[in-house]
Amino acid sequence: MSDLPAVPGPHEMRASNADRERFAKILHDAMAEGRLTVGELEERLDQVYAAKTYGDLVPLIRDLPGTHVRPVPAAAPATSPRIGGRGTSSSAIAIMSGSERNGPWTIPPTFSAVAIMGGVEIDLTHASFEAQETVIQAFALMGGVEVRVPEGVTVHVTGAGFMGGFENKVYTQGPPGAPVVRVTGFAMMGGVEVKPTRKPKRRKHGDVEEIED
Repeated sequence: MSDLPAVPGPHEMRASNADRERFAKILHDAMAEGRLTVGELEERLDQVYAAKTYGDLVPLIRDLPGTHVRPVPAAAPATSPRIGGRGTSSSAIAIMSGSERNGPWTIPPTFSAVAIMGGVEIDLTHASFEAQETVIQAFALMGGVEVRVPEGVTVHVTGAGFMGGFENKVYTQGPPGAPVVRVTGFAMMGGVEVKPTRKPKRRKHGDVEEIED
């Protein structure tokens, strides 16, 4: 009778998006406290989002105080009809210009938004999600990133700012199995704003509809 394969230890377990996001928040907080420079933060964040196992993540916070964390249990299987398919676009970059992602599209598990003296708009109103959890990594330098999120999607917003910041105007909690969107990153003299989707509003006279934020 052959022996069964050994059960992998905690550090050999595959890292989840939730694990990566928790480690990213620890690093952002450390930078805000002056424990890491911006360059060190960016270098470690690259390693966080490239990590495959929990053991790959632990060394990235080993020199930071009060950072004992454990793997997050795997999430329940997705049940939302909006989850499925292959990502059609993985980034939006605006350098002294503008960039938009809207309409029917599929967002991958990790999406990068970079706005340098420009603006990026990510509209998830009619989007599908490749995975149940999606991380939007935003970087704004003298620019702005705007994320529009529809109802029925769970939203978590973290991130660090220097003469800038992150603002969440949604605070939604979707039903069990709903897509989860985590918005994180860094804003310097710029902003990252998460808003609900636009809703049409009728003018008081006439039948013309206008869109307002």
